[in-house]
Amino acid sequence: MKPNLFWKYFIVIAPIVLAGFLLYPTYRSGDLEKKDASYKDANGNVIDSVGYADFLTKYDDDIKSNKSKRIKLGLDLRGGMYVMLEVDIVKLLEEAASRDAIDDIFTQVIEKTKIETDLDDGQNVLDVFVKNFNAIAKPQGRTLINYYEISGEISEQNILDKLKKDIEDAVDQAKEVIRQRIDKYGVSEPSIQKQGSRRIVLELPGINNPEEMRQLVKGTARLEFKLVRNNVDIVRAFYKIDEYLTKRKNSTIATATDTLPASDSTIAKVDSTKVDTTASVTSADSAKNDSAMQAAKAADTANPYAGLPQEEQQKRYEKDHPFTSLFISYIIQNQKSQPISYVKDDFPEAEYFFQIPQSTELKFNAIMNRSDIKRLIPNDLQILRSAKSSSPPNASNPIYTLYSVKRDAELKGDVVTNARASFDPQSNSPVVMMEMDADGTASWARITGANVNKKIAIVLDEQVYSAPNVIQKITGGNSQITGMQNAEEAHLLEIILKAGALKAPVKIIEERVVGPSLGEDSIKSGLLASGIAFLMVILFMGIYYSTGGMIANVAVLINVALIMATLPLFQGTLTLPGIAGIILTIAMAVDANILIFERIREELARGRSFRGAIDEGFSKALTAVIDTHITTFITGLILFFLGTGPIQGFALTLMIGILSTFFTAITVSRAIIEIMMSRGSGTISFGQPKS
Repeated sequence: MKPNLFWKYFIVIAPIVLAGFLLYPTYRSGDLEKKDASYKDANGNVIDSVGYADFLTKYDDDIKSNKSKRIKLGLDLRGGMYVMLEVDIVKLLEEAASRDAIDDIFTQVIEKTKIETDLDDGQNVLDVFVKNFNAIAKPQGRTLINYYEISGEISEQNILDKLKKDIEDAVDQAKEVIRQRIDKYGVSEPSIQKQGSRRIVLELPGINNPEEMRQLVKGTARLEFKLVRNNVDIVRAFYKIDEYLTKRKNSTIATATDTLPASDSTIAKVDSTKVDTTASVTSADSAKNDSAMQAAKAADTANPYAGLPQEEQQKRYEKDHPFTSLFISYIIQNQKSQPISYVKDDFPEAEYFFQIPQSTELKFNAIMNRSDIKRLIPNDLQILRSAKSSSPPNASNPIYTLYSVKRDAELKGDVVTNARASFDPQSNSPVVMMEMDADGTASWARITGANVNKKIAIVLDEQVYSAPNVIQKITGGNSQITGMQNAEEAHLLEIILKAGALKAPVKIIEERVVGPSLGEDSIKSGLLASGIAFLMVILFMGIYYSTGGMIANVAVLINVALIMATLPLFQGTLTLPGIAGIILTIAMAVDANILIFERIREELARGRSFRGAIDEGFSKALTAVIDTHITTFITGLILFFLGTGPIQGFALTLMIGILSTFFTAITVSRAIIEIMMSRGSGTISFGQPKS
């Protein structure tokens, strides 16, 4: 094959292969969803809990991976709930003022601001507030300094800058809190976006309980400070759970078969925040209980598994320890950590540390949620998981930390008045500075003073975000939280801490529920309309332009496949307007081919050779094709950045379609013509009259 011809084949085949590769996750995700549904009844309740747990253990990573790469359907196609939330900025401005300073004048300013912003929700609330303050309060000798207190240099401009930042943070806090709530609720593929300066738009596919969702998005995240108790009591409780499960013949929890992270003799150091065992934890997918087995041999010279082959030792240990084989336990002594086993109930008084791979977390939770197991855990303790994984990004089986904490919180988030991400001047590491009110300051001093050299977990919605070690009694209501890996994590913790003391309420100003039946009707109607339009275009091109028309049809098919395959790469959502964008793209693709074919027919009519007519046809039509595509692309760009929701979906598919249309109409169709000519077709009919 000639090198030039090879590239012609490549131009035609490569887009087809690429589209197939990118569309496979969509097919695979749909297949796994059908299997998932087979374990549930019509109401979504799990029928076979053991089988479903095994299914999730086996396919959970596959489900998540394919779901993130598949084509996402909008509410109009899938059904669900659309919610527009608004952060009450006026309330924030009111509550940010000093309680003792508020008078009738300030109240008038607030009320007038509320009325005006309610009538015209497009206005900037702070600008309206300043305008009303200048009109009402300033003539009576009042300034912002009379009502607001800030640290540092006090001036009206600094107060305005602080209020502006508080408003921006309030919206970000609300968005972060809502995202965590929705993720915890289990909504698949939610869309959460800021709109304007104070609104948040939610698109929640598949929601069938709107009232529950309303309470969820309007609720405030629960921030708590709890004492960490990773002591011998919880280790002994874990041992009892193993003992209990092995004695129960009719246990509903299947024996763990998942692999555990390996651990060698590497000793991790204990810093002021947490134990760094990352270096001693390798892939959780490639090891078996090596750490536990090594610990068993080291701790007990009369190893009960001695003499057995390694694989048999592995199986025996898992069978004898159906609970503790799901995670790794470490003992921390003399600033060093080493793995322990649960071969016998002989645990020293010390601090312990626990890690669990994501692959075994489902079975761990299934066991911990059993009422008979809960009785084996001390009443004053609960087990929580870290919010962040200690594994590298994109790890196939991320590792999380388990914490045993006091069930009752020592302090709650309503005492936090401010949090600020910063850097430690000595170590230059990211930290978060936290401020509390008077009651919180007194309580924090008492708590930290009584727990020096102990850990206090910062818990948001039952997940541990940080567990710093208390170095000394903290007075003054200010404290520093360390242990963040980067500035982004510190900023996230800042938002989370502020979320616990969120002053600006969130209210629902618009909501719509799209039923699944309407979604199914929309899909059928949209696909039917697309199919009819596509069929008519194909028939027209085939009849009017003969062989050339069929070449254009192949190029259009490749074009549509590329559009659908590219959508997930841009985190796009397919909606009914998006389908309209695809239909419009098909029309533009055909229009480009028509321009080219008409130029070819003109050149043939003038008596040019077939090769010359092809070259001239593509060359002369190129300018017109580029002009139409650029103008349409600019229109799509404007719609994408200025529009919202369905308009953005239409604009995105249109822009992707414009780019792929230009490629298929100019490059792919030309390559197909060249291939046909190289295979002996001296001429190709473009519907021109026979000479």
